[in-house]
Amino acid sequence: MHETDDYEMRAAIEASRREMEPGQHDKSSKASHPTFVDLTADSDNDSDIQEVFPKSKSVVSSEAEDDHGDEELQRALAMSLEINNTNNKDKVPEDKKPDMTSIATQASSVPVGLSGLDRKQMEQERLARLAKRKAVDDAASPEIQPHRKIPKVAPPSTESPSVRQPVISQQHLVPSPIPRADAVPKQRTYVCPQTAANAPGLDIQPTARPMIQWPLGAVKKTALDGFPRQGNDITIEEVIQRSELELAIFSSFLWDMEWLFTKLDIQRTRFMLVMQANDQSLRDQYISETADIKNVRLCFPPMDSQVFCMHSKLMLFFHTTYLRIAVPTANLTSFDWGRESLMENTVFLIDLPKIGISTQKSQTPFYEELVYFLEATTLHRNVIEKLEEYDFSETVRYAFVHTIGGVNTGESWRRTGYCGLGRALKTLGLNSHSPVNIDYVTSSMGSLNTGFLRSIYLACKGEDGVLDYTLRTKPTKSGAEAHKKLVNETNKECLERFRIYFPSDQTVRASHQNPDNTAGTICFNPKWWMKEDFPRRALRDCESLRGSLMHNKLAYVHRSKPIPLPDNNECRGWAYVGSANLSESAWGRLTKEPKTNQYKMNCRNWECGVIVPVINKSTDPNDNQKAKEKGKGKDKAPEISFENDDAPAPLPVELFQDTIPVPMKIPAAELNQNRKPFIYGA
Repeated sequence: MHETDDYEMRAAIEASRREMEPGQHDKSSKASHPTFVDLTADSDNDSDIQEVFPKSKSVVSSEAEDDHGDEELQRALAMSLEINNTNNKDKVPEDKKPDMTSIATQASSVPVGLSGLDRKQMEQERLARLAKRKAVDDAASPEIQPHRKIPKVAPPSTESPSVRQPVISQQHLVPSPIPRADAVPKQRTYVCPQTAANAPGLDIQPTARPMIQWPLGAVKKTALDGFPRQGNDITIEEVIQRSELELAIFSSFLWDMEWLFTKLDIQRTRFMLVMQANDQSLRDQYISETADIKNVRLCFPPMDSQVFCMHSKLMLFFHTTYLRIAVPTANLTSFDWGRESLMENTVFLIDLPKIGISTQKSQTPFYEELVYFLEATTLHRNVIEKLEEYDFSETVRYAFVHTIGGVNTGESWRRTGYCGLGRALKTLGLNSHSPVNIDYVTSSMGSLNTGFLRSIYLACKGEDGVLDYTLRTKPTKSGAEAHKKLVNETNKECLERFRIYFPSDQTVRASHQNPDNTAGTICFNPKWWMKEDFPRRALRDCESLRGSLMHNKLAYVHRSKPIPLPDNNECRGWAYVGSANLSESAWGRLTKEPKTNQYKMNCRNWECGVIVPVINKSTDPNDNQKAKEKGKGKDKAPEISFENDDAPAPLPVELFQDTIPVPMKIPAAELNQNRKPFIYGA
């Protein structure tokens, strides 16, 4: 292993174990945050695939919110964590960095289970909360009214996580107005009118009540502690809407289990966790650690030797009368959802009403790709079939895009990675012959070069990957000159219009005084910055408008002339919201199988996201006819057009702001030798 790779491995292990050290973080830090995790292990060839983070990183985090868990949950967690995490026995290689050995020693003494929790500390906190509640109950006892008998266990109310009933026997007296949990009438599900084509509507305030709020879809920023609410942000409680939640599906890369469970009613809600486990022994361990939590089931997507990590972030919430689909850029940790204003993210949401059995199914392309992705993860078939009970017709304006880890052959290469991105845009009618401008916000960067940026650029024009493969394939002697000319012109068009937003070192340190404890999910390898073919001129400093660190993965794509759509509509731009950073690991690489000469898409990560177009009524009376003519040739590959005056254009914030909030400062400073990108641990 190279020296640089060895350092990355040690840094990742150090951060992983530091994460599991309750009470040992730097006190100068305003928050302890996850861990360095390299998601960008791009290599120069497909055989050079190395895993540079410990497998325990698929579930991390030890911070838990104070008084919101319920007793049943705490008991179940305490029981399920009786098995020590065998990963704590691993030894960390020696290194010159002064705190490496001490961190490894301290971490190894803490018993850790699936949720990354100190079980002794958790039990002490549970007993303290019980004592506190008992004192409150004793003080209130004179006001208790005539008694009645109730079952031995009274589940907590679904109305508020902070209002719970103690576990009592039939001989105890309780206030008569308190009903049994199973006798609580279900709340009525309200539908919030959303009239704009796909804009969230700033006058519609998110709520944690069970309500169909976004029947046409919306994109929100995650709310931050201490920042005033502005209508375009949302909390995790408002995303989940727990009180009538029957089934929840969670997919994430990093997890804070105890924090997550405080957001759910585990008495009522069943939930499935889609998580990474690279080998059978780890899967068995996770299953064992959750065996006593009766409502939890686990799903492990295939992780063959080429797959690097399960990085997708997807949430499905099956309520009594509707399904909420949420696709965030955030992990399932308190910090990613705004705790202490440390880290900000973005989330796409759409609420789909339940339909009757006799209603015609609305299986849109969005539905088909969502099902295709869930089937690939090996999610239980019963859950996938449950999607048929909901009306997906309003998803027709969006596209669900994904990266499925592994080697995708046959016709499957067209559906995933950047090939799937191009295919989805063509399906939406957003493919473009004219140049486009791309502003890509990423929290981690891979080993970028012109060829990779070109593959993403062409995909954003609606190309399915074949043209890019042709451009990087050695041509015949007779066509060498024309091939070279096309490559140079395409590269020039791409580099002039592709901007990448990643924070500088000074921006990260201005956001937090101790980034070694807080910026572990913002990663970039310094050796890539020095590579001759690294596109340094495309990089911009990513400064949050709210002054926090940023974990977003967003792409804003726009062109000077609108794309005509049917029904007298037009699209001036669209955005990607999802889990994919700007790296080959996240978007894949199209190659050919030497023996069969068939295409295959090699993907190291599992990712998913949504294409959100900005749709307006057209001002050109001829646009409807143009859209029809464009649709007739939709099966044709997009052409490269250089005969136009479309000059590179900056990000038009006003175009996107009401539909997909722009979280960073525009214009942004260029990154260079005097304003270098942030390097974790440097």
